[in-house]
Amino acid sequence: MSRSGTSGAKHRLMTELQGLQKEKWVHFSDIENMNMQKWRFALMVINTDSAFNGGYFKAEMIFPDDYPYAPPKFRFLHPIYHPNIYPDGALCISILHKPGEDLMSGEQASERWSPLQGVESVLRSVLLLLDDPEIHSPANVDAGVLYRDRKDAYNRRAKDTVAASRKDIPDGFVMPTSFEPAPPPKVENDDDFWNESDEDYDFGGSDSDEEDGDQEMGEFDDGEEEDDAEEMSEDDDQDEKA
Repeated sequence: MSRSGTSGAKHRLMTELQGLQKEKWVHFSDIENMNMQKWRFALMVINTDSAFNGGYFKAEMIFPDDYPYAPPKFRFLHPIYHPNIYPDGALCISILHKPGEDLMSGEQASERWSPLQGVESVLRSVLLLLDDPEIHSPANVDAGVLYRDRKDAYNRRAKDTVAASRKDIPDGFVMPTSFEPAPPPKVENDDDFWNESDEDYDFGGSDSDEEDGDQEMGEFDDGEEEDDAEEMSEDDDQDEKA
């Protein structure tokens, strides 16, 4: 692969990494020392309806030089008992398969990798697969049978896997429990504000202004009375002439 191709892959990966850092469900603990073509991080399951809720699953993705034209590789670093996860942590998932249709598997091109896909779409697909396994072509046949026939026993194994994964949570890291933002801090009532006197709300008026206003109103009323008197006198004169 040419240097320009490798450079293009790294540039795109840097952009994708910046976007993923804003997500609550993925955690990068050592970005400064990370190989841009070999990511190590943790996927977190934040879904109360999931058998794997609360899991902190360390994972690895390896990107080829011609990424995004070829798909990355993904694997969990610790075994997870799941119908679509191999013993080495690798996944059997359509989105990681090479572009194009596969007549043998029946997978359509839209289900497989394409340059329009990205890391986020892969990780979201992995989280969905954890909760909704494909048991018709399992990578782990025993897990597929247990999921199909004894769901309660499967869920108990999932909870054991979650408990083991939480031992990998770094010191000082707070595991999110919801996608909702934390509520704003409660503002304490300021009693002094409500006890302020009306004097604090004096907008610059004065007693002299009020007196001037009263005087002007009085003059206005006197003028109206004089006009009324003149009108009445004119009416009387007209009556006498008539």
